[in-house]
Amino acid sequence: MKITDLLKEGAILLGADVTSKQQTIEQAVALMQANGNVQDLSVYKQAVLAREEQSSTGVGEGIAIPHAKTAAITAPGLAAMTIPAGVDYDSLDGLPVQLLFLIAAPEGGANEHLEILSRLSTMLMDETFRKDLLAAGNKEEFLQIIDRAEAASFTEENQVPQDKAQYDVLAVTACPTGIAHTFMAAEALEKAAEKAGISLKVETNGSAGIKNALTAQEIADAKCIIVAADKAVEINRFNGKRVIFVKVSEGIHRPAELLEQALQGDVPVFEAACKTQAAENGPKDTAWRKIYKYLMNGVSHMLPFVIGGGILIALSFLFDSANAGTPQFGTGNPLSSFLNQIGGLAFGMMFPILAGYIAMAIADRPALMPGMVGGFLAKTGLSLSLPQEMWQPSGFLGALAAGFLAGYIMLALRKLTSRLPASLEGIKPMLLYPFLGILAMGAVMVFVVNPPMAWLNTAMNEFLANMSTGSKVFLGLLLGGMMSVDFGGPINKTAYVFGTASLASQQYDIMAAVMAGGMVPPLAIALSTLFFKNRYTQSERQTTASNFVMGLSFITEGAIPFAAADPLRVIPSCAIGSAVAGALSMWFGCGSPAPHGGIFVAGVMTHAGYFVISLLAGALVGMVLLALLKKPLPVQE
Repeated sequence: MKITDLLKEGAILLGADVTSKQQTIEQAVALMQANGNVQDLSVYKQAVLAREEQSSTGVGEGIAIPHAKTAAITAPGLAAMTIPAGVDYDSLDGLPVQLLFLIAAPEGGANEHLEILSRLSTMLMDETFRKDLLAAGNKEEFLQIIDRAEAASFTEENQVPQDKAQYDVLAVTACPTGIAHTFMAAEALEKAAEKAGISLKVETNGSAGIKNALTAQEIADAKCIIVAADKAVEINRFNGKRVIFVKVSEGIHRPAELLEQALQGDVPVFEAACKTQAAENGPKDTAWRKIYKYLMNGVSHMLPFVIGGGILIALSFLFDSANAGTPQFGTGNPLSSFLNQIGGLAFGMMFPILAGYIAMAIADRPALMPGMVGGFLAKTGLSLSLPQEMWQPSGFLGALAAGFLAGYIMLALRKLTSRLPASLEGIKPMLLYPFLGILAMGAVMVFVVNPPMAWLNTAMNEFLANMSTGSKVFLGLLLGGMMSVDFGGPINKTAYVFGTASLASQQYDIMAAVMAGGMVPPLAIALSTLFFKNRYTQSERQTTASNFVMGLSFITEGAIPFAAADPLRVIPSCAIGSAVAGALSMWFGCGSPAPHGGIFVAGVMTHAGYFVISLLAGALVGMVLLALLKKPLPVQE
């Protein structure tokens, strides 16, 4: 089988006119249909976009190789585009993409096609090959260029590695999908080694399995080992050797530097701590970097629940305008009630998901269930030491604590049970880990984490009640800021309950200040992702629209993914912006007889125009502070 067997003329577009990464991917996915191998185009497109979320497939040098392996594909295939003007693709080197190959791989079955596709990835490292493809006058010539290059590069003798008694440097390359980046990194390292006169052997961990595997003798003789990987690889075999851990993209873009570093002799000696370890969690990671990765694992899994549930709740307000200002608002008709309840259920799962996947990142799958249970306990506020009427959710801060506690509890359980007889090994994951994990997690949350939240809530309520007769502007500033401290936790709930309780005595100005403060965080984040794009990852920038919707709907929790990922910058920025909005709302004498609904209840507000001004001012303050505190991200992020 040849590369061109997977690429039909109908799946080639020369001289494409595209202006964005999203449009480029959509165009390429549409081309893939010409191969007749796509069973469900929308599922395949989502798989391609999901792979893109892990890291950009714009690998640099003007190349992009988006790819996905999914059951929506019935047979392997390729689509190709040339983009003479270039398109911003969030490439790892920041350069526009001019040449794109889209790869489709089916799940299961033979893996012969993966070997063929790896050839293409390797060939694309050749600058002459890329230039020839971009200069192709028609599709037939495009295919002929590929055939000639493949025949020249992959003769039978070229594919068989030469046996060597000893190598100066060894390398392992691996990416999550194992189709493109794995082999591009291997090719880049091999070319750099050949140029520098360094003997090198590279093991590739692709979808078709491990190729060119390193032997025990080769490892023993090597001066240094480079692990360029974004997924788990076997590194226990490198115990006692000097090992460099980097992302697979660095193997593509910094091969000469890595090889030079490998031969300098000052690389740390690796000490194996476990059987299998991901290179991204290798010894090079700092403690903060590991914590950040654990957080982002939870946030990325939680985000769909926040967005999907939040938008459904917002729609329930939109379709229930007749009941604005009443307690039934959002559930006053069958459609709104349906949207509100389904959205609420999805929204309510965010804390268990956040905690569960943080725990899983720390201690693998056994920690998922205890983490989710801990997140649910943070949501309910269950506390056996207090009557049920005093239970208070510990919010996203409690869920964060639950996730980390569950992860480290499971690591401790794994260590404690490591000396059990081998005959009991099989019952660990099915009995011991679930039982002991949930028992320990429940005890910590119910007796240690949740009770202080109830006492904190009571103390804050008493404080607010005692000061309500004082300066209203200061009260508005305080209540607005409280709405943005823990985004649905006890501090937020205290301010909100205080606002709703004030409605009974017709103090509508307090409720308006509370609502303004709660609307600011998602709006400030939406404005920041819109006007300061270089502070945010691609996945974060894609939440702009949903955050606008949730902010206008008074769904403060829309800010939680950002606050969880970067609390030291996001929380102060949002809290100050919310405080400004709450104070201005009080200053202007705004009032809201409705306890929720956001902009959808503006029609029943007092001084609604000034409320909007207060809200906009707070959101702008939050946006500016976020821009000042958050630094531009490196291009590869």
